[in-house]
Amino acid sequence: MLAACASITPVAYSGLESSSYLAPNPGDAGGRMPYRYATPVDWRAYDSAILEPVAIYRGADQQFGDMSEADKQTLAGYMRDRFTAELSRRFAFVGAPTPGTLRIRLTLTGAKTNTPVLGTLSRFDLAGGVYNGVQAVRGGEGAMTGAVVFAVEIHDASTNKLLAAYVEKQFPNAYNISASMGALAAAKVGIDKGAEELAGRLR
Repeated sequence: MLAACASITPVAYSGLESSSYLAPNPGDAGGRMPYRYATPVDWRAYDSAILEPVAIYRGADQQFGDMSEADKQTLAGYMRDRFTAELSRRFAFVGAPTPGTLRIRLTLTGAKTNTPVLGTLSRFDLAGGVYNGVQAVRGGEGAMTGAVVFAVEIHDASTNKLLAAYVEKQFPNAYNISASMGALAAAKVGIDKGAEELAGRLR
């Protein structure tokens, strides 16, 4: 059980443009946003955005384990679609930098797949049920459940000034049964949550 519950611990990925700015986040108690950089910004001054293509991180400190290239591409495509959908509620997407425009770069830096069958069964057996119950209360990861890690870097598009950056880890609630079905289901739920939370931060 302990081996199956091993999880990704994000790092301040050395290959990111913002890596020298990222610092441990003292306000992060649950490990979801362990590194961040922020400047005082009135996000209401921005009404348009350039969303760069989602990058798959290739540095030596990537955290994909033995995930296949096809699965990485699937998650990157899903990430592009979900962040586009959420951010379009707040911003008009444009093709060239102008005043009042953000440039947002998303980098998929790591992911973990669900453990087939056992991930779902662990929600119902005695040991797994107890563990997942505790994790659900704590807001922690469930047993044998996938997760996703990504970096967000936000620039003022007209000046190229870095306004904010962070590394985020997301995963479903420990008792989210549907997120345990399918190898990438939990990682996709994590992407959903990350997209919704970014859109909320920029309001």
